[in-house]
Amino acid sequence: MHPDKKQQSQRAFDQQAATYDTGVQGSHARALYPYMLQEITHAWGDQVLDLGCGTGALMAQVLSEDAHRQVTGLDLSEEMLAQARARLGDRAALVQGDSEHLPFPDGSFDMVYCCDSFHHYPDPAAVLAEVGRVLVPGGIFLLGDIWLPLPGRLLMNPFLRWSREGDVKIYSRREIGTLMGREFRQVTWRRAGGRAFVARGIR
Repeated sequence: MHPDKKQQSQRAFDQQAATYDTGVQGSHARALYPYMLQEITHAWGDQVLDLGCGTGALMAQVLSEDAHRQVTGLDLSEEMLAQARARLGDRAALVQGDSEHLPFPDGSFDMVYCCDSFHHYPDPAAVLAEVGRVLVPGGIFLLGDIWLPLPGRLLMNPFLRWSREGDVKIYSRREIGTLMGREFRQVTWRRAGGRAFVARGIR
């Protein structure tokens, strides 16, 4: 399942890249940006990784808030990264890669954030282990993603195995707490609007 889901995600986001910032596909992510930006702005650290950076729209906002931060973006989709390069120029480092196998040394970042990508990861525990590895001790991980109440999850999750966009699972608050609790301490979770959440943990 894993390679197929990754390939589906890569193809889908390659196709969506040109219209992601204005089209319906990117609307959920755009609604999350203000909540994520609030958390990112108040978190410490200059070395920052955007996991699943897409078109770089949130990275641009992060840099607008604090131009001294050194921001790196990683994404599976080369077309998304092309959009990010056009937007950011040389203001950020952009890398094509797999979130389950981050191409960075241990302790490379003070902060890692992931906005609206987590539900695409076939092996979320592996991703979180990699995030923990590349964070410095005391580093911060911020996770924003889709949330639905139990009836919505029961309805949607069985259908995601047939998703052509590489969607894997919509997680409950408890599931996110359990997954993040393996790698991080002081894990918090809060709703972000009607259909999203932001969680935070310390390495």
